[in-house]
Amino acid sequence: MNPQLVITADGSPTLYVDEWQEHYHSMHGAVQESRHVFIQAGLIPASENSKQLQVLEIGLGTGLNALLTLDYALKNEIDIRYTALEPFPVSTDILSHFAPEHLIALESGATFFQALHQAAWETEIDLHPQFHLLKIKTMVQHFLRDDYADLIYYDAFSPRVQPDMWTIAIFQQMFQALKPKGILVTYCAKGDVRRALLNTGFKVERMQGPPGKREMLRGIKM
Repeated sequence: MNPQLVITADGSPTLYVDEWQEHYHSMHGAVQESRHVFIQAGLIPASENSKQLQVLEIGLGTGLNALLTLDYALKNEIDIRYTALEPFPVSTDILSHFAPEHLIALESGATFFQALHQAAWETEIDLHPQFHLLKIKTMVQHFLRDDYADLIYYDAFSPRVQPDMWTIAIFQQMFQALKPKGILVTYCAKGDVRRALLNTGFKVERMQGPPGKREMLRGIKM
């Protein structure tokens, strides 16, 4: 893949993969989409009962979800252990053109952005005393864990270009990886994705989507 930098409607950057005709984030606004789907619908309810959370992200990409999670954690005194799976890391050359201030409002946002992407793979580091990062360069199919995460950000490419990432088998892995009462959130609201989550055992909620998208999904491990 050779993604190209593009600017979305809220001024924040994302990437476009020409061969797939697919953006990493919504062109209606990368930051507002990530905040709506992953922070508001996922992190905030997950943190209501605990100030120590294990987050698993499927698809690190530009690091936007991780940075927004760090931002929220620091402002709300939450301790986060953050594991991100990414089989195809974005090149440092492409990331060098990003303006971190459009991704994270923290005073040290640019420093966090650089540290996140320069961090070694397969080794947990403290990006901040409240934010412990582990990047793993692997396909989700190879990540087998039980009762691992309180919260999963399911941010794979769409079913149109990666149908193998939206199967019952994958969601069974995600169900096993979640702790009891754990939450999975995703921007995708396709009917077959909802049915796959239901068939796996999730309690599934249709929720209002971010700008430009009618719905999103949240699954809870009951």
